Amino acid sequence: MHPLVFLIPLAVGAGVAALATPFVSRLALYLRIVDRSNERNESPRSNMPLLGGIAISAGFFVALAAGLTMIDVSEVGTRLAGLVAGSMFMLASGIYDDRFGLSAGSKAILCSIAAVVAIEFGYQIEYITDPISLESTVLPAWLGWLITLLWIVGITNAVNLVDGLDGLAAGVGIIIGTTLCIISWQGGQIFGVCIGVALIGGLLGFLPFNFAPARIFMGDTGSLFTGYVLSILALEGYRQVTLLTFVVPLLALAVPILDTLISILRRLRSGNPVFRPDRLHMHHRLLATEGSHRNAVLQFYLLTAAFCLIALSFTRLRGFAAVSFLVAVALLTIRLLRNLGVLSLDGDKKRSEASVGGNGQ
Repeated sequence: MHPLVFLIPLAVGAGVAALATPFVSRLALYLRIVDRSNERNESPRSNMPLLGGIAISAGFFVALAAGLTMIDVSEVGTRLAGLVAGSMFMLASGIYDDRFGLSAGSKAILCSIAAVVAIEFGYQIEYITDPISLESTVLPAWLGWLITLLWIVGITNAVNLVDGLDGLAAGVGIIIGTTLCIISWQGGQIFGVCIGVALIGGLLGFLPFNFAPARIFMGDTGSLFTGYVLSILALEGYRQVTLLTFVVPLLALAVPILDTLISILRRLRSGNPVFRPDRLHMHHRLLATEGSHRNAVLQFYLLTAAFCLIALSFTRLRGFAAVSFLVAVALLTIRLLRNLGVLSLDGDKKRSEASVGGNGQ
């Protein structure tokens, strides 16, 4: 199968999302599901409609249906059912959150339920691989189950937290989705390619309405849905998932993952509750440095793309070369984070306390 055939579902998904977005915007305004001043918004704008995730999901599901006409659906029936059921549940959870609001704990529970759905339908990390000998050992079922659960919940929430500036989560989702799509193609996982192309299409159709200055926000409806689908796409890209080969999607998703982990560590070291919002995320620091939403978002895109290119190059490495390369990337990443000031806690506690009521989680 030639990869260009996937331009059809890509165009279909983008077209459907683009056509759906104005209608979703009017629906959100009619139902008064709009952005309001709270601790998550960097620059809250009165009556900015939410629910953009509905348009993204519309493009995704139509594009997925178009893509599935190119493969034997009977071979992926169970995993397809799990993807649809889990993503629809996550979409409904996001709609409820945008309308009524959910606590961080409630979101975690709902994400866990969606993760369990995926696991029960066949998405699970099953092996651990020695990085030198490349010999694989089967993980105990409970451990593989737990690692997969943490992966899905973690990635879903990481993308949710990245959604802090106009067009940020949508653009990052496109970059990461493209990378995971290429990885799926390299591994011969055509179903994974269909998932990736469908998500990219939905996000591409929505992004023009969401890029700075935004006319609609994706809301938690979109960020939770996008994060969940990306986590499943990473698992699908590696049907024989191992903890070593999973370094590749881990690198592709490195920016939102690092942002989330550093946020947790920062709050623990500062003595603040883990779920307490602050304005010390990477995109906040880039905004302070760049001075405008557009420049900050473009810089974040560039950073994400850099890690995705590293992930793609890593697919060709094995043994000592892979380990050495990974260590070098880790050291360079630490240096980069230090240059951004992300690892510094000097004055962070006061700045965090002063900023509650602005954006961030």
